[in-house]
Amino acid sequence: MPWPSRKREKGAGADKKEPDAKIAKTEEEAEDKEEEEKSTKPPAASSKSGWKNWKKAKESDSGGEESKITYCHWLLKSEPESRLEKGVDVKFSIDDLKAQPNQTTFWDGVRNYQARNFLRAMKLGQQAFFYHSNCKEPGIVGIVKIVKEAYPDHTQFDQKDPHYDSSSRKENPKWSMVDVQFVRMTKRFIPLSEIKAHHLAHKADGGPLKNMMLFTRQRLSIQPLTQEEFDFVLSLEEEKPH
Repeated sequence: MPWPSRKREKGAGADKKEPDAKIAKTEEEAEDKEEEEKSTKPPAASSKSGWKNWKKAKESDSGGEESKITYCHWLLKSEPESRLEKGVDVKFSIDDLKAQPNQTTFWDGVRNYQARNFLRAMKLGQQAFFYHSNCKEPGIVGIVKIVKEAYPDHTQFDQKDPHYDSSSRKENPKWSMVDVQFVRMTKRFIPLSEIKAHHLAHKADGGPLKNMMLFTRQRLSIQPLTQEEFDFVLSLEEEKPH
């Protein structure tokens, strides 16, 4: 059985190295109330496809046509270093995922309404970046895929679990989870600092990362990505670290 509730929601800490990236599954309760009645459909964004040489290469591949903006990929934050929450270690790294049977586990412990809605919007086979958070150097370490769509998170009913929710009812569960499976490690570690540098450049020049939620909604532990955002970040694994 996987580590219980290793991906926490409550509280408002920050990544140790970079204040713009918050710890795994950590959102404010005020946001919970604000998002409770919102649609399960991820919000629209106005990201452009590609940027400079990357844009030229993508246009060559697609005949120069820009794709319609949709969210079809994800970024999932989890904590690779030990930290106790209500007496339970919430550590869960990508190596922990690789050690699970069939390299698959459930993504439990989400207790923010918008993050939950994103979980519910995930489709079978979609890919996500596995992001190490609340550690010395946060960033993307690998890729996982959705192998089971949203279903009730059993930890909400477990009084011994750090994410027990006494207000949730089994006949109408408030919280959901999905199953994810390890796909591969990225060719190199892609640090938050490097992604942020591109985000800031793209804000000025209109590149694909200008609206990336890692910086615009940094408290969310479950974040949607456009195809352009996913492709650009993935392309960074081919570059030498700066």
